[in-house]
Amino acid sequence: MQLVHPNEDLRTAGGPAAATTDEGAALDAYSQTVTRAVDQLGPAVVSLGVARQAPERLRRRGLPELRGSGSGVVIAPDGYILTNSHVVHEAHRLEARLPDGRTLRAEIVGDDPASDLALVRVADGHLATATLGDSSRLRVGQLVVAVGNPLGFQATVTAGVISALGRTLRAESGRLIDNVIQTDAALNPGNSGGPLADARGLVIGINTAIIAGSQGLCFAIPVNTATWVASQLIQRGRVERAYLGVSAETIRLDRRIAVAARIEAPTAVRLSEVRPDSAAAAAGLRVGDLVVRANDRSIATMDDLLLALGGHQVGATLTVEVLRGDGRHAVETHPTAMPAEP
Repeated sequence: MQLVHPNEDLRTAGGPAAATTDEGAALDAYSQTVTRAVDQLGPAVVSLGVARQAPERLRRRGLPELRGSGSGVVIAPDGYILTNSHVVHEAHRLEARLPDGRTLRAEIVGDDPASDLALVRVADGHLATATLGDSSRLRVGQLVVAVGNPLGFQATVTAGVISALGRTLRAESGRLIDNVIQTDAALNPGNSGGPLADARGLVIGINTAIIAGSQGLCFAIPVNTATWVASQLIQRGRVERAYLGVSAETIRLDRRIAVAARIEAPTAVRLSEVRPDSAAAAAGLRVGDLVVRANDRSIATMDDLLLALGGHQVGATLTVEVLRGDGRHAVETHPTAMPAEP
């Protein structure tokens, strides 16, 4: 009879050796997920070379222009490219370098500093395009992949998870950008304006900023916001926003409240600030109100509220349904035009 050492039996029946194998398989699955996402998205990510007129003091020293770079993602085969406003703002010359090595002249279709988004276009009708996802379905902890093209020849890739949703970020214009995605997928130099994708390679955000001096604090504009901004820029060349004058956040609804109010969505939008002399204040909206509907649109997330305002005509009646301690109320508001940039 051959005796087997207990430790040897453990190694062959799911002990340390088996655990090592499982870890290797898990790592391989993770790598394959990231690789598939990059294969799906990489051909649609471009590098943007930007030239701006130098300030007068530099021009006097013989430096006529300043040059920079960023990334962008092709969203339509006829040459429309989404990127950051801060990448292309005030550019007097712009070119897009494609993954296949070509360099094409580009022009700015529209620029929206309030969301740090811009749309540019190249004269080419046969570009690889990205597939856009749905940022309203994102979850904290979800795997994400950030892709950029800072050199114009190949994609640079980082991976991580969604660290938080509904963050607020101050744009270079000074205006606060609501409902921003926070991720620990690091942004390399030149990756601003590139896509943030989910595990399937669907674009769920546009990478926009890092917090200098901090580790793992990177941000992206949700793709639902970016899609709406792009449609406005294509139609009008600018973004016209209805403005209520509130700050808000997405919260999870108490199940008892949701059942009593006959609300199917698990979340609502809570008002955290109502600005004086605003349309919201004039209509009687209050801090703490839970917004659940705006006209015919159910409101479950900040994306929903922003899209409801974005598609609404300035000055027209917007009926906002809110939950308060004493029940459900319909409040008629008349959103004004968004104030000019400071």
